[in-house]
Amino acid sequence: WGRAIYRNIQRFLFFQLVVNVTALLLVLAGSCIGTELPLTVTQILWINLIMDTFAAMALASLPSSADVMSQKPRRPGTPIITAPLWRTIITTGLVFFAVSFSYLYWLEHNAGDSSVDTHELTKFFTVFVMMQWWNLFNAKALGSRRSAFNGLRYDRGLLLVLSLVLVGQWAIVTFGGRMFRTEPLTPYEWATVITITSPVLWIGELLRKLLMK
Repeated sequence: WGRAIYRNIQRFLFFQLVVNVTALLLVLAGSCIGTELPLTVTQILWINLIMDTFAAMALASLPSSADVMSQKPRRPGTPIITAPLWRTIITTGLVFFAVSFSYLYWLEHNAGDSSVDTHELTKFFTVFVMMQWWNLFNAKALGSRRSAFNGLRYDRGLLLVLSLVLVGQWAIVTFGGRMFRTEPLTPYEWATVITITSPVLWIGELLRKLLMK
């Protein structure tokens, strides 16, 4: 049970710090290229709610698995965030930043009026959130070398949180208006955003499959 708690804490920290690294770099880089703030204060508050409250609920509620007993005991002085975990956090955060910033840069330099409008920033905001949504699956499988879908139907807390985040993002985008600086997206735009961000999970699944060999 102690090993399971230790792993769940690592999963939460992985998810939380990846979001922090990506959001921080985006705000800094967005100001450097002179674009409007890519994420508003209210949008960041919603992201923090996902990151802190929902993610903690989802990842802390994951049940223990038998494979934790196959690992070697860790030393008492071993930090929760180990060197390999730091590398994973930084690498994932930088990749997320590169993808997000490239999309923001493309919007900035391909808009017809040379500026990013609210609708485009809404898509950017949704792409950012959906990348973290897919990464929640990767956080679930962190350290297990097993598919994120393994035992997923029994992870009711995680499924509930995934549903809440998806519905909450739709509600904010659709009804947020000036408060969240959003405009409603069409079903086609939603399908496109979900599809283009899904490689966050599929690449993670591929890497885990390679590690299992």
